[in-house]
Amino acid sequence: MQSKGYIMDVRKAVIPVAGLGTRFLPATKAIPKEMLTIVDRPTIQYIVEEVVASGIEQIIFVTSEGKSAIENHFDYNYELDHVLKEKNKTLLGKELEMISNLIDIVSVRQKKPLGLGHAIWTARHIVGDEPFMVCLGDDLVSSEVPCAWQMLELFREVGESIVAVQKVPADQTYQYGIVEGIENGHERTYKVKRMVEKPAPGTTDSDLAIIGRYILMPEIFQILSSTTPGHGGEIQLTDALLALSKKRKMYAYEFEGVRYDAGDKFGYLQAIIAYALRHDELGKPFMAHLKEVVKSL
Repeated sequence: MQSKGYIMDVRKAVIPVAGLGTRFLPATKAIPKEMLTIVDRPTIQYIVEEVVASGIEQIIFVTSEGKSAIENHFDYNYELDHVLKEKNKTLLGKELEMISNLIDIVSVRQKKPLGLGHAIWTARHIVGDEPFMVCLGDDLVSSEVPCAWQMLELFREVGESIVAVQKVPADQTYQYGIVEGIENGHERTYKVKRMVEKPAPGTTDSDLAIIGRYILMPEIFQILSSTTPGHGGEIQLTDALLALSKKRKMYAYEFEGVRYDAGDKFGYLQAIIAYALRHDELGKPFMAHLKEVVKSL
């Protein structure tokens, strides 16, 4: 537990990847949705690279049956390495070696599909009594400064839980967890007053939608253990966050960047286009191709 006046570093990131990915069936029947490719690498690799670039030291994957491909992707493959060396594919071999050495990764199983709150609670023994980050496995943020870095910088100032938010049109607020808050003097930052999970139209004036990046204080684990299951018997993270915000301060941070919901088919296509356009090798020819496609319409 951090003492008064001392802010502990955030060293660990929990990445829940246990979901079935039903929105992408049949593509995800045998392949984890987090392993679907954005240009030339799986979605999950972008998220891992984001937290690594932000100074996180350890990643905790919360997995389920059929998700071993995620762990394998970040592991060393002796046989493949040997084949690449024999074929003199040195650069490709080095890239794969880099992936396997990105960061210390451990995994825990979520044995039953009891919601995001339960998935995070499953990682409690590895996280321990310290603040930690949570990144959802299908939420991509394209930004000059990594979203995780932005949030960690704010945490070093406020030393309390932070949820990342983006402004959404009023007619879309029912699709998100919504934060009602007041500006607190820090740029793009709000002190959380209330949270509402997928509010009915007309029940909130806020347009601040929670996205898949959080920094949480360890007290969240105790709250999650006593949170009453909601719809479908799932333990909702939003309910636990609201309870935590009543016990101590919590902030909402409007990050700089563009978020893509890669767990949604349209969001996934948007992400592919955005990341292809910024790709060092493919960006310019892909832009030329898009212009030709638009001309032909």
